[in-house]
Amino acid sequence: MAGTGTITEQGITLSGASYAVAGRPILSGLTLSLTEARIGIVGRNGSGKTTLLRLMAGLVAPTEGAVRIEGADPADRKAMLRHLGILFQNPDHMILFPTVGEELAFGLRQMGESAERAAAAVDALLAAEGRAHWAKAATATLSQGQRHYLCLLSVLLMRPRTILLDEPFAGLDLPTQARLARRFATLPQRLVTISHDPAAVATADRVIWLDAGRVRADGPPADVLPAFTAEMARIGEADADADLAG
Repeated sequence: MAGTGTITEQGITLSGASYAVAGRPILSGLTLSLTEARIGIVGRNGSGKTTLLRLMAGLVAPTEGAVRIEGADPADRKAMLRHLGILFQNPDHMILFPTVGEELAFGLRQMGESAERAAAAVDALLAAEGRAHWAKAATATLSQGQRHYLCLLSVLLMRPRTILLDEPFAGLDLPTQARLARRFATLPQRLVTISHDPAAVATADRVIWLDAGRVRADGPPADVLPAFTAEMARIGEADADADLAG
């Protein structure tokens, strides 16, 4: 399979990247170089976190500025298979096929692997993960946590060098969160975790706090997260929904 899944020095760059819908700014003039192994992006709902993920993933194009993944345009979906993987918050938005084996093989087939090589890679991964018995299982029979893990395995099979994680622990019980966190910790890829929960990014190398589409703070978690947590508490005490009316 192409790609090594290991981090390169050239990461994700945003150069004056903005995004607006019907003239309403969602992200404004973001200039960032994301090269660390573990990066967290935090912000309250509506801060622009999900839009930033979509920009980095090439799912939307900036209305101003540029986004590059290891120098490549994220809109080039075929090229991005080697650079970037995405684990969405809802696994049902990712799973397409009726069986686990078919679901896992799909990405490899998209990358040009033969059916035989894709099937062999799927079997090898499931065996290594202690889930060989999953191969012919119906995806509809998997629990929420199992479907989430299946989506992660689908991404890992394509061996991208960076993985975007969209609220990776949302909706999962505590044991499943713990298992997933341990798996993330072993990965050689660069992980960019987008979350409203400070605990999800507490061990990151760098945390970026988005507020109203702009960077409010950027630095080590020990510097950024206490300020973010204090501000969220202040907003909650004041009345978190008052500014959403209109």
